Amino acid sequence: MTGYLAIILHAHLPFVRHPEHDKFLEESWLFEAITETYLPLLAILNGWHRDGMEARLTLTLSPTLCVMLRDSLLQERYTRHLASLIDLAEKELRRTQWEPAFQELAGMYHQRLSSARDAYLASGGDLVGAFRRLQDLGKLEIITTAATHALLPLMANHPPSVRAQILTARDHYRECFGCDPRGIWLPECAYFEGVESTLQEANLRWFTVDSHGLLRAQPRPRYGVFAPIFTPNGIAAFGRDLESSRQVWSRTEGYPGDARYRDFYRDLGFDLDFDYVKPHLPSPEHRGFTGLKYYRITGGRSEKQIYQRREALQAADQHAGHFLQARMEQIQQLAGILDRPPLVVAPYDAELFGHWWYEGPEFLDFFVRKAYYDQKVFELITPEQYLRRHPTNQIATPSGSSWGEEGHWHVWLNEKNEWIYPHLQVAQERMTDLVHRFVKPDALQSRALTQAARELLLAQASDWPFILRTNTSPDYARKRVEGHLLRFTAIHHQLGLGQIDEAALAKMEASDNLFPDLKVSYWA
Repeated sequence: MTGYLAIILHAHLPFVRHPEHDKFLEESWLFEAITETYLPLLAILNGWHRDGMEARLTLTLSPTLCVMLRDSLLQERYTRHLASLIDLAEKELRRTQWEPAFQELAGMYHQRLSSARDAYLASGGDLVGAFRRLQDLGKLEIITTAATHALLPLMANHPPSVRAQILTARDHYRECFGCDPRGIWLPECAYFEGVESTLQEANLRWFTVDSHGLLRAQPRPRYGVFAPIFTPNGIAAFGRDLESSRQVWSRTEGYPGDARYRDFYRDLGFDLDFDYVKPHLPSPEHRGFTGLKYYRITGGRSEKQIYQRREALQAADQHAGHFLQARMEQIQQLAGILDRPPLVVAPYDAELFGHWWYEGPEFLDFFVRKAYYDQKVFELITPEQYLRRHPTNQIATPSGSSWGEEGHWHVWLNEKNEWIYPHLQVAQERMTDLVHRFVKPDALQSRALTQAARELLLAQASDWPFILRTNTSPDYARKRVEGHLLRFTAIHHQLGLGQIDEAALAKMEASDNLFPDLKVSYWA
C-alpha cells in the first residue's frame, strides 16, 4: 500500500428530552437521525463484517447522543414515531393508487421504514450496544467528544470547566463501551493551546483539528496535514484534508448537490392537506418534516421533478467511483513527494450521510467496497491504528482554530449569542466555589451539587449559540440556555441559604437526567 485514508464520522446531537410534553418538535432531531443515519450506518457496518471486509471506520458517539439513545422514554417515543410514519406510508399507498410514480416511492418508504422498525426492535432499542459490538469485533473505532459538546476555547479562562467537560465524557464512555476512549473529537474541531493537559489527564491519545490548525502549527509541520504531529506532551493531532472535504461538503462542487439526489426540503409535511398529515407531524400544531419526500433536487429554478431512486443510486455509485479515483491519484502524488506513506484524514458530520444527503449511506458503502476490493493504492485505517504503525512523529503545537465559518470562533461568539458567555462565566466560577465550600456534603446537598453541575454542562453546549447564529430554532435555543442557567442559579442560591427545595430538585433530576454518576470534584 502506498498510503492511508482515515474516514471519521462525527455523530452528535444536543440533549433534548421533554417528558412534560407528549410530543415535542425538537425530539424529532434524534428520531430522524436514528432512521436516516444511525440505523443505515449500522446496517452497512454489519454488511462489511458479514462479508469479511477489513474496512476500518472511526465514529464519534457524543455523550449526549448516547444518553438519548439509551433513554427508555425516548426509545418508546421513537418506536411510536416510526409506527406513525409507517401508518402515513400506508395512507400514501392508498392515496397514490392512480399515480404510479408516487406510489412506487410510497412503497419504498413503507419498506424502508418497516425495515428500520425491524432492525430497531431486533437490537432491543440498544443502538449504543450495537455499535459497541462492532468495536469489540475490531471493525470500528469509537471516540468521544466533550460531555455536552461545549466549545472548549471559549472556556479556556476557566480550566475546571474544560476539565469537567472532558473527564465527564471519558467516564461516560467507560460506562457505555467498557474501556477508555483513545481519541477525542474536539467539538467543532476547536483547539486552543493548553487543552492537551486535560486530554493527557483523561489518557486520550489523539484529537482532530481543521487544516489550518495543523498547517499553522509551530514549528511548521514537515508533512502538512498528511501526517499527524505530536503536541509537546505527546498527544497526536490529525488535520483535516481539504480536497476530500471539498468534494463532499462544497455547495457548488460537492456530490450531495447533484440534481438526481433527493431534495431535503420538499416534504409531505408541507405539501399535503394539514389535517391529513397532522397526526404524523413531529409537533401536532405546526407543519414539519415527515421524512417522506417525493422530489429530487432537479437543479436551478426549474420545477421539481419526481425522485427516481434507481437514478439516485446510480449517481451515488458514480460519485463513489470518482471519490475513489481522486483519493488514489492524490495519495500516489503525495507518495512521490513525501518520504513516508501519506495519510489523508476525511472527517464529516455523520448526519450528512442519510439525513441531509439521503443517498449518503449508499455512497459510503459503495466507496468502501470499491476501496477494499478494487485498488491497492491506499488502506482504510483509523488514527489509532496509524499511530501504532507510525509511532514517531514531529513535535509541534497546533494553532488556535475550528472548522466553523472563518476558521475560528465567530459562529459561536458573535452579536447574536455573545450575551450567553458572561452568564456562563459567573456560573462556572460559582460551580467551583460550591465544590470548595461543600467538601463533605450531606445526601441532599450532594444531589443539589450534582444537578447544578448537570445544568451548567447543558448550558455550555455549543449547539445553542450555533442555532442562535444560524437562526434555525432561535427561540428554543434561547429558552434552553436561559432555563439551564436559571436552574443552576436557583440551586446555587438554595445551597447558600441552606434551604434546598427537594421537590423542585427532584423535578429537575427527572427532566435533565443525564450522567447519573457525574463527579462534581472535577470543578475543584
